Amino acid sequence: MEKTLKQDEIDALFEAARTQSKAESENEVAQPEVKARVVPYSFDTAGQISNEQLRAISMLNDLFARNLTHNLGAWLRTKFHVNLVSAEQIPFNDFLLRIPEINYMAAVRLEPLGVLSVMQMEMALVPPIVDLLLGGEGREGTLRELTDIEESIVSSVVEIVCRELSMAWQPVGLSFNYERRQMQTQAARIMPVNEKTLCLSFEIRMPHSSGLLNLAFPAMVANTVLRRLTSDWGRSRRHAPEVRERMESSSRRIAFGASLQLPPVRIPLRTIESLKPGMVIRLDLPGDAMPEWRVGGQTLATAEAIRQGTRRAARMERRMEGERA
Repeated sequence: MEKTLKQDEIDALFEAARTQSKAESENEVAQPEVKARVVPYSFDTAGQISNEQLRAISMLNDLFARNLTHNLGAWLRTKFHVNLVSAEQIPFNDFLLRIPEINYMAAVRLEPLGVLSVMQMEMALVPPIVDLLLGGEGREGTLRELTDIEESIVSSVVEIVCRELSMAWQPVGLSFNYERRQMQTQAARIMPVNEKTLCLSFEIRMPHSSGLLNLAFPAMVANTVLRRLTSDWGRSRRHAPEVRERMESSSRRIAFGASLQLPPVRIPLRTIESLKPGMVIRLDLPGDAMPEWRVGGQTLATAEAIRQGTRRAARMERRMEGERA
């Protein structure tokens, strides 16, 4: 049986339909069409250091800072603290503008790339280092140009810094080799002034002075380092087969101290105090106790003492297992 709608019911249906249509149109107005945002591209931002790369650079150079702190501090026999304070990409001209007029700057060759980088040390660090190596207390001195003897002393310090850099940067396959000292006017010839460089700054603190050690790498080095850090850092590194074979061959030639001895026993002190020639000391060991063969202080096996020609030898009887092996 069909139901017949009354007029008021029909009006209510049309009113509900109009209300629903009005709400949908309001929602469309409240949610405008989303358009793609287009912004101008700046080539100056190309190759900027990402957060991941910055973390990898910080870990790499924190290792260098710790090693230099211990090794150079021990060499100078004084408190010596190195800390990485910044890592950024800037044009080489901006790096040169930060360098004071009186400074110590050196050219460092990076192998196997065969390119030059710049190492710059604030002159406030030089007099205390020279004073320490000449037997003084590492007092501050006046800012002036170095004599030939002082320059030779500072060159030996720079060589130590390069050695520690090579050790820390070994994961990216770069070694640092000190070339020569550079005057500020000569440094502009090392790389184009507009080239973007990777600049690292380390703060060096000594008992009576402090200053900055700055490193500037050309774009080719920066790109190589950042690419290798991004792909390799933080992963388990595997050496090439030929490197592993060479390492295993070299390790087989390492000599370890070894001994054949009875298991350890405890003897009263009064027995040791009363020792005289001809006395027999009773060891708390059974008569069939086998000697132990120890290598590097670790017990590896029980063995029997024998003679092989004119040499003493040991014949392995049983390999030790578990916690004693």
